[in-house]
Amino acid sequence: MAIYAIWNNKGGVGKSYLTFQLASEYAYQHPGKKVLVVDLCPQANSSSMLLGGMDIGEQHLNDIHGKQPRLTISGYIDDRIRSPYVPTKSGADYITQVYKYNDKVPSNVYLVVGDEKLELQSSRVSSATDKNRGPDDAWRIVHLWIKDLISDIKYSWKDTDTCVFIDCNPSFSVYTELALTAADRLLIPFSADGSSKRAVKAVLSLVYGKRRQLGDRQSDFYIETNSHRMSLPEIYMYIGNRLTQMNNSSASAFKTVVDEISDEIYSEWQSSDTPFCMHPSGTPKPNNKKTFKNMFQFEVNDANTASVVSGALGIPIGILTAGQKVVAGKTVTVNQSQLDKQVPNIKDLVKRIE
Repeated sequence: MAIYAIWNNKGGVGKSYLTFQLASEYAYQHPGKKVLVVDLCPQANSSSMLLGGMDIGEQHLNDIHGKQPRLTISGYIDDRIRSPYVPTKSGADYITQVYKYNDKVPSNVYLVVGDEKLELQSSRVSSATDKNRGPDDAWRIVHLWIKDLISDIKYSWKDTDTCVFIDCNPSFSVYTELALTAADRLLIPFSADGSSKRAVKAVLSLVYGKRRQLGDRQSDFYIETNSHRMSLPEIYMYIGNRLTQMNNSSASAFKTVVDEISDEIYSEWQSSDTPFCMHPSGTPKPNNKKTFKNMFQFEVNDANTASVVSGALGIPIGILTAGQKVVAGKTVTVNQSQLDKQVPNIKDLVKRIE
């Protein structure tokens, strides 16, 4: 079982859209496996897309939030807050089979539904990490809550082969920390702008303790994970998401920024390859910039209207068809040329996910 966190310390890079597409396409390509999405973003955008999109998905989301017990990620967190240091073994109670709400998504996709209530719970989760209120290893125990959730679900599935995608919030909040300590691999989406370049540095600093300036203090998260000898997710891939394309490559202005980000990532690899995950299994370690980029970088083209329609209607882009679609009461046209830009990217990207 592989557990992927999809995170960047920046909003607007398409984490939720990518989660939706990766989970759906992975399920299509691996019908014998179960695919689990854990939505740890309070905005619950990946949940909305999986459950049917902007209109129907939001209705389903509201219905699920309105039921008691609250079968969402926040319902599970409430369980853990009540019993912070003793596993509740209740994780399997919080899974939703997506197909029951959206038949455009394969039947082997399951979801722990996102919930805006996470924001209200964060202070109580943080309080539970205080060893003055609990055992000496309170921080470690609390930071394993999501790992426990996934283990509960896996056990209920009798250890069926499973791939897990965790959609994270951009802020480095406590529930983002819980996601990272649950994951064993990290997918880092980025967009072609200067703030993405800064965010790439921020990920390395916050998660892996990389100091930007001599004398900089390392993050509490990095210090605590080291203190408790907890493993960190390995960087699996940087994904340039929905990049503007021209002649089958990033358009010139975008390409310049992508190349700068690429140089930044490669320089980090040269200074230390410890945080990186070699893949596929058994592949030789990259020995130059080209082989490094082939392993650790990927570009997803922008399909423009098709991308928007895919998310808005909850139809994975791999099965979205060209033609007129109704979105929020308005008719829009999806051209085949738009689909041809992104669909091969998504399919190829998923083939690289082990």
